[in-house]
Amino acid sequence: MQNRDQNKSWKRASVLLMALLLLPLLAQAQDKKISPVDLQPLEEIPPPTISADDNADEPQVTIIKKQGETIEEYRINGQLYMMKITPAHGVPYYLHKEDQDGSWVNTGPTPPMSIPKWTIFRF
Repeated sequence: MQNRDQNKSWKRASVLLMALLLLPLLAQAQDKKISPVDLQPLEEIPPPTISADDNADEPQVTIIKKQGETIEEYRINGQLYMMKITPAHGVPYYLHKEDQDGSWVNTGPTPPMSIPKWTIFRF
């Protein structure tokens, strides 16, 4: 028991000593405020202009409604890669292609694990 109390007092004393040693450094840092003398403003850069051709990677969405069901088709470069099906009564779910030659994968309320695949080059 006495050993525990001795350890606590050593810890308190070491924390107090560290605080006393750091106080002059903090005071010195407050005294030396850095103020740059030769500041010049940056030039104004206009915002980029966006044309219809610049958004080639943005998906093209086609919405089809039939018999209370809504189907949203997502295409990039004319290729269908994902569909969102919203039934008249129920929870919406997604179908997406696993890869270029693969079949459709259902990602409903409990989606299966999907491994990310990106197209890096097209020839």
